[in-house]
Amino acid sequence: MPFVALGPSGVAIRDRLKRLTVRDEEVLRAVGEFQGGLASRDLKARCRDGHGHCAGSWAGRKRELTAVSSSRIAGAITKATHDQWALARRCQAAHIQSLEAGINTLRRRLSLPLGQKGTKRAAGGYRSRGEWFGKSRRLAMLEARYAGVAEDWRAGRVRVVRGGRRLLNTRHHLDVAQLTEDEWRRRWEAERWFLAADGESGKRFGNETIRVTPDGEVSIKLPAPLAHLANARHGRYVLASAVEFRHRGDEWRDRIGSNRAVAYRIHLDVARGRWYLTASWQRPVVKTLPLVTARAQGMVGVDTNADHFAAYRLDAHGNPVGAPRRFFYDLSGTAGHRDAQIRHALTRLLHWTKRTGARAIGIEDLDFAAEKTREKHGRRKKFRQLISGMPTGKLKARIISMAAELCLSIVAVDPAYTSMWGDDHWRKPLTSTKRQMTRHDAASVAIGRRALGHPIRLGAPPRPLRHWGRAAPPHDDQSDRRGHRTVQATSDGRGREETRPRIPGPRTRCASPDRGAKAGDQCAQHRSEHTAEQQPWQQDSLPLSL
Repeated sequence: MPFVALGPSGVAIRDRLKRLTVRDEEVLRAVGEFQGGLASRDLKARCRDGHGHCAGSWAGRKRELTAVSSSRIAGAITKATHDQWALARRCQAAHIQSLEAGINTLRRRLSLPLGQKGTKRAAGGYRSRGEWFGKSRRLAMLEARYAGVAEDWRAGRVRVVRGGRRLLNTRHHLDVAQLTEDEWRRRWEAERWFLAADGESGKRFGNETIRVTPDGEVSIKLPAPLAHLANARHGRYVLASAVEFRHRGDEWRDRIGSNRAVAYRIHLDVARGRWYLTASWQRPVVKTLPLVTARAQGMVGVDTNADHFAAYRLDAHGNPVGAPRRFFYDLSGTAGHRDAQIRHALTRLLHWTKRTGARAIGIEDLDFAAEKTREKHGRRKKFRQLISGMPTGKLKARIISMAAELCLSIVAVDPAYTSMWGDDHWRKPLTSTKRQMTRHDAASVAIGRRALGHPIRLGAPPRPLRHWGRAAPPHDDQSDRRGHRTVQATSDGRGREETRPRIPGPRTRCASPDRGAKAGDQCAQHRSEHTAEQQPWQQDSLPLSL
């Protein structure tokens, strides 16, 4: 069932801390290292508690941290620790599900005879004894790995690395990462620092630990053991740098002007040698636009692909308007480059949607988490790389947050069969001498129609005329060289002398919808448009814009 996606629940903006003095950097490093050590010990204590954690143990950890820092710093550290443990727990559950899926697939394929062909939904047996033996060894490895992870899950143990497991493993591959040991050590220490503070409503400028004034002055409340480094009253240190949030700056000033909560985080980019300040706050829960209102002015259907977005504008009746559009991006290179490419493509897509007059974008609710396993696709390495490169998770978060700023709604639809049915029913009718349609363009039309609540197929022929004693529709000519066009009723047929029953609908002898190479059974699955596609098809008042 199509639904309007919820809007973003928070906002984060970032600015660079420029013109920091040597003294400023020394203080920031000292505070980050000290509080990072406290966070590491607190995380160790939380992991040791496991399932035995309770509100009392949480309060005890906070009291211990308060004695060596402050109550606000202790609260920020314990909250961050709890969130990190919960995230590791969710990742552990997802890992268990992935192992279970791989084990079930291997067991099923190993139980089949060698060379048995598979189906579209399930793979067949393995092709040779060698491959069968190799997969049996992999099954034993996955089962052993599953037993260990399941035991950790039952015991409440999680494996967490402050600083990131990827960076930790990079220590053993410095040549591949093109890093020296000193460079890696600086990155490792910077990632393990803790320079963050939660916001507080009603406090001055929304934060007592890291305070930023409307003029951009940044000051930090130092922990008790580092109070001798203060250069201002009440144990605070004022940085020489001033920040200026150009993006959402007015919204940020409005919040701190009314003393509403704003959280801050300071971090160092070791590769660039730059310090950054990130401000974040929560948004009030906003009621989403009703689906009927979102569909009122048409829809822009978007098909997500490995290197571009294919978009098509549809009116409220589901008719394509104009020509298809494509917004390309390049997902090679670093993570920062890929993220920038996605943001640039989404910006162009959203601005084009705004110009068309539509108020909503229909997009597939894709998730390839269970589709990337090697057990399911076997030797199809290129296909696994293709679906792994599609930024489905990041795309959802990006497009929802960016569309909210332009007052656009995101309608998520079921992705089943959109490419196949769009190619069957929309690619050929929309192709002309001046417009070439691709499979992805046709899929965008199918996605848009599903988001609007219309059936995907261009038009369903009426049901064939059926009556007593009569058989198939006539041939393509009127001659009798192929025999009689109908089969006469037998003598024992009931009602053979009576009048034919009246069948509702037009009197035609068209073939049934399930006859033909490209018809397809669109009711095989329970989909969002199932009810609409079962009703007698009616042409809209507006013609198709070809």
